Amino acid sequence: MQKIVQTDQNVVDEVERTKWKRTFETFLKDWRLYVLLVPMLLFLILFKYWPIGSILQGFKWGDYSDTLYGDQWCGFYWLDYVFDGAVAPQFWSAFRNTFVNSMYGLIFGFPIPIFLALLFSEVKNQYYRSFLQVSCYLPHFVSTVVVTTIIRLWCNGEVASTGNAGGVLYQLFKALGWNKLDSGDKLTTDLLLHPKFFRPIYQVSGIWEGSGYGSIVYFAAILAISPTSYEAARIDGASKLQQIRYVTFPGMAPTLTIMLITRIGHILNIGYEKIILLVEDKESSWETADVISTYVYRMSGRSSLTTITPVAQVGIAMDLFNSLIAMALVLGANAISRRVSSTSLF
Repeated sequence: MQKIVQTDQNVVDEVERTKWKRTFETFLKDWRLYVLLVPMLLFLILFKYWPIGSILQGFKWGDYSDTLYGDQWCGFYWLDYVFDGAVAPQFWSAFRNTFVNSMYGLIFGFPIPIFLALLFSEVKNQYYRSFLQVSCYLPHFVSTVVVTTIIRLWCNGEVASTGNAGGVLYQLFKALGWNKLDSGDKLTTDLLLHPKFFRPIYQVSGIWEGSGYGSIVYFAAILAISPTSYEAARIDGASKLQQIRYVTFPGMAPTLTIMLITRIGHILNIGYEKIILLVEDKESSWETADVISTYVYRMSGRSSLTTITPVAQVGIAMDLFNSLIAMALVLGANAISRRVSSTSLF
């Protein structure tokens, strides 16, 4: 027994002694793969980790003459200023719009790529399925500027002086009797001028853009399910819906869980580009269109790369709060998933 213990100890010592040698040999063997990682690491360092240093300015006094890292500490002054100061009404309005728009996107936008993937998997003609898939993928690759321009043209109202009957979407709303405000007045300008129309237009256009491309992951998960599982279900007399319920969905469960956690992590991360391009000078639409990213963009737009203004520091405080909430949501969703199932992001 003592010899066996001594032998095991010698093996452990040998493994520890040659650890760095084996690591170097592995690196030499797969050096091409590590070289391919270099651009990604540089991207993460320059665009993800390096900007973290600017977050410190959210806890410092701002002065037009101060450099990026040379201010005095002010504690949580700017966070308090955001939550209960002069900009608090605008911030909480933007936070509410961010949460509402994201929840609409999660509720209506998350299931549609799954349904598309299920439909693609049921199309047996390969050429017809390829045509459908490419047609659904294309909107994702159309420029945001082009998409917003099309939406604005569709939403333009009628102009009596020029004889313009308005855009396609405006005419549809008019035919259905939806082109009235709460007060009953007819709409004489484009739909994007009115806050109550912005959210539906934004969500539907977002689903049109991203649902086809988002279905790729789920379609791949369906293809990974063994055909023998479907054959066994058919032998047991399962209908098509029962096969989807008891075979497809359980087989997709790990992918669905990971994608849902990732989507929850981005629930407060709405980009400002599309909203800015849609709203532009339509100040009345900011009531429902203004989210945290657009408010931060408009607040911090006057800062330069080397000078931090109090306006920019307010934006940094808002963005930091947004990021902390998103991190908490990801950690919470991941913890719940790990408890109720065997699948989690980390």
